[in-house]
Amino acid sequence: MKKIITTLTVIACCIMSSRAQLAQPPSGNNQKAKVIQNIGPVEVSITYSSPRVHTAQGKDRTGHIWGELVHYGFIDQQFGFSKAAPWRAGANENTTISFSHDVKVEGKDLKAGTYGLFLATAKDGPWTWVFSTNSTSWGSYFYNSAEDALRVEVMPASAPFTEYLTYGFDDRLPASAVAYLQWENKRIPLKIEVPGVNDLYVSMMRNQLRSFTGFDYRNFSEAAIFCVQNKINLDEALLWADRAMDQSIGGREEFITLQAKSMVLAAQNKQADADAVMMRAIKQPDATVEAIHQYGRTLLNAGQKEKAMEVFKFNKEKNPSDKFTPNVGLARCYTAFGDKKNAIKYWEEAIKNIPENQKANLKLYEGELEKVKAMK
Repeated sequence: MKKIITTLTVIACCIMSSRAQLAQPPSGNNQKAKVIQNIGPVEVSITYSSPRVHTAQGKDRTGHIWGELVHYGFIDQQFGFSKAAPWRAGANENTTISFSHDVKVEGKDLKAGTYGLFLATAKDGPWTWVFSTNSTSWGSYFYNSAEDALRVEVMPASAPFTEYLTYGFDDRLPASAVAYLQWENKRIPLKIEVPGVNDLYVSMMRNQLRSFTGFDYRNFSEAAIFCVQNKINLDEALLWADRAMDQSIGGREEFITLQAKSMVLAAQNKQADADAVMMRAIKQPDATVEAIHQYGRTLLNAGQKEKAMEVFKFNKEKNPSDKFTPNVGLARCYTAFGDKKNAIKYWEEAIKNIPENQKANLKLYEGELEKVKAMK
């Protein structure tokens, strides 16, 4: 009997030690929170517990947060192993920050990964953000500087009163953002940058084009155009543009694919080749009157009046039912040539046939006509 009782006791203890924990409010009722921000394709997330300035009993701790509730510098907290611990930058478990890709933090390199985020405050001078490879501890009681991945110094700033400790992101640009901690009357910034963000996009595109995404020829054109717009990876962009037109492997020769190749050639300073490809592009069945017109405007703005005139005349020939857009193109081009008679002729024809979706610009077109009439 004694053996049976002992066995049952062991089983019960095992069950109790391994049972799932019931849901309970967090320690101190400091609710967990998470904020996520993308910088280009890079995801940055901060997970933290959020204490209040006022206690659960209603005590106002305004003026007693920094330097009192939150200690200055690195101290011995009289618990755990650390004799020089920073603040946990939140409450309860480690505040953590995660990066999906390598970044720069305050100008310093930091590898992708999840880090424990700590903060050493100061009465005067800069405060120190600490990124620890230990992200799973409770608070900073077991903080070990040997586990530091990075330390950076920043200056805190005054901020509007904030009841709940809050993390967020500001100054969001294509390749950078400023994370911040804001609580009571302080705001502590943390600038995060993604070096070579466009190269990162290209790398992701390259991988995607080798997957199911690459079965759609249009994605090759889009990738080529992205490279042109950002002046990067032009040699591979030309291969992508050619791939988009290769009919033997599912490509198509149409306006957008030809335009993409022309753009790459122009970016490579092969303008004659680029122009020849665009002349093929505007003659494709899917080339719209607006697309042809815009190409003509591009030539005109570049001072290539003769080529622009050729394009505008072709647009009128190809789209005889459109009495507005081709006439606007010819009016602008004849104006550039100083041919007052023909410029007036085509402006008047365009204005007489202005479509409903252009009537908001009527005064603009009438102004252009008046300018031509005033030419000497």
